[in-house]
Amino acid sequence: MGLFDEIKKKLSHEFIDIVEWLDSGNDTIVHRFERYQNEIKNNAQLIVREGQTAVFVNEGQLADVFTPGTYTLNTKNLPILTTLKGWKYGFDSPFKAEVYFVNTRLFTDEKWGTKNPFMLSDDRFGLVEIRAFGTYSFRINDPGKFVVDVVGTDGNFTNYEVNEHLKSLIVTRFTDTVGEANLPIELYAANTSELSETCQEVMQPEFNRVGIELERFYIENVSMPEELKKEIFEYSRLDKLDMAKLSQFKAAKAMEAAAKNEGGTAGAGMGMGMGFVLAQQMGNMMGQNMGQPMGGQVQQAPSGPPPIPAQTNYFYALNGQQAGPVTFDRLKELFAGRTINRDTLVWKQGMDNWASLKEIEELKSFLGGNTPPPLPSA
Repeated sequence: MGLFDEIKKKLSHEFIDIVEWLDSGNDTIVHRFERYQNEIKNNAQLIVREGQTAVFVNEGQLADVFTPGTYTLNTKNLPILTTLKGWKYGFDSPFKAEVYFVNTRLFTDEKWGTKNPFMLSDDRFGLVEIRAFGTYSFRINDPGKFVVDVVGTDGNFTNYEVNEHLKSLIVTRFTDTVGEANLPIELYAANTSELSETCQEVMQPEFNRVGIELERFYIENVSMPEELKKEIFEYSRLDKLDMAKLSQFKAAKAMEAAAKNEGGTAGAGMGMGMGFVLAQQMGNMMGQNMGQPMGGQVQQAPSGPPPIPAQTNYFYALNGQQAGPVTFDRLKELFAGRTINRDTLVWKQGMDNWASLKEIEELKSFLGGNTPPPLPSA
């Protein structure tokens, strides 16, 4: 081989066209290969690295897609583009095509959250507002579909841009899924794992439509207004505690607060009064039926306890089903907790038919507003 041939061979290698993308950051999802007038030479070298896919687009139409590897670009390796261009017998260099490199690695720890609180309907507390936030992971599993349907002609499509698209989709589907779960409001925070899995299953088809795979979806927190939290805690305590013991506990707390009151004689008098009341209640609870009570008079201990008064039991209708029997106090708790209301049908022994709660005389006290009639005129 002569000197001229060596120089010619060297020059031909130096001017080989190389199509590649070196990712210099972690936030780029799609990068368009820039070339003057999008011209690529015949037999150019295409280098696709691990974690990348190269997508060729011709005049807005998806052509060939290349997975990791090194390729020589000609009619053999560009069958779809060759068909679109009408290269029956090869083509003259250069040719025009848009090349998009798609980052196919897993994008992790992406944040999502509800910008505004959304409404839920709870059987006991009515309409309530809650917020939620968490993280998710995704990867591009169909680069061609993603470039055509999402990227369009964007030359540098970043993680921020795709997240703005995905967050709106996530919040919409999350709100629908949580609303259809129909859980008691206090159980949402305790079932985030189950809700996360359900939401991922619901969202996956939506992600697939644009070439994205939702790898993981996590709900980290479900929050609600502080006043609603206090109401839920109070309701749960009332549902578990014995009402008599709760009254005694509150009386003791009131006496403690009065004793600490530095309001002078009035505060001291109130503290003493509460002390007398509590002492009497504690004496009754401890069975001090012998000896000298607070009044200073000796009383004869009764020979035995009085008979236990018979309690009236009530049945009530709930969701078209008969429930009960329950006592008067339990029925009052159900009314206070909004399980039943003034129009709920109630029946007790001695009644001919069911009647609404507001029509039963001894239950009208639940409704409040008991005021005496006006005095007769002189």
